[in-house]
Amino acid sequence: MTIAKADFIEGMAKGMAVLESFDTERQRLNATLAAQRAGMTRAAARRHLLTLAHLGYLDTEGGYYWLSPKVLRFSGSYLASSRLPRVLQPTLNRLAAQTQQSFSAVVLDADQVVIVARSVGHRAGSGQTATSPAQVLAYGLHLGARLPAHATSTGQTLLACQSRAAFTAWMKTWTKDRPLPRLTAHTITDAKALRARVAQARAQDWCVASQEHEPGVFALAVPLRNMQGVAVAALNVVTTPERLHTDVVRHDLLPLLLDAARELRALL
Repeated sequence: MTIAKADFIEGMAKGMAVLESFDTERQRLNATLAAQRAGMTRAAARRHLLTLAHLGYLDTEGGYYWLSPKVLRFSGSYLASSRLPRVLQPTLNRLAAQTQQSFSAVVLDADQVVIVARSVGHRAGSGQTATSPAQVLAYGLHLGARLPAHATSTGQTLLACQSRAAFTAWMKTWTKDRPLPRLTAHTITDAKALRARVAQARAQDWCVASQEHEPGVFALAVPLRNMQGVAVAALNVVTTPERLHTDVVRHDLLPLLLDAARELRALL
């Protein structure tokens, strides 16, 4: 969305930039670090930090600041009021109960994906049979979690749903000074390789990511489109390498996800 310059509140934008400078890489910041991450002077960052702490959005001690629980008001309000999570959650619950696997629905936000709905299958008993699928629980996957788009099956799927011009513009945000982050030994950090992966996902309309975000985590994703054909989210399942064997993908997990996507289309 674009607005007139006269309507733009620069102070609010700077305050949000300071708030967004806190992430999983830097949970605690002082004025110097916040200034570097938000792109402003140390004096300006200090004032914003003090204001946010005064309002209760940050806690502080010894010159360092960190997010307080009050920031969860934003995510809680979104999850309670947004139609998308409410529409998707029943389907995710059904899939998890049916397969005892973990399912998530995510949306794309700049260079990250955000989990807006999630469900994990639970077994009735404490033991597992030899034929029952093992359950994989990835670290840090929870409602509101933000993950790098280039290293996830859902992110690559949603990038593939962009127009070629939009994806080209997205790729240009990564430079020699700001390379694609490496999370594991399997993360795609080469621009040419990522373009090839996204092109493959665009052609087949689904994507597999193997240990690209976290070691031992394998995921399969499909886009969730509305009746106009616009991808509004992506649906994925986190599973074991054995279940991501080509035959299993094509005859088991993939049809399950595609059927769910078709069922949801009229609701999106």
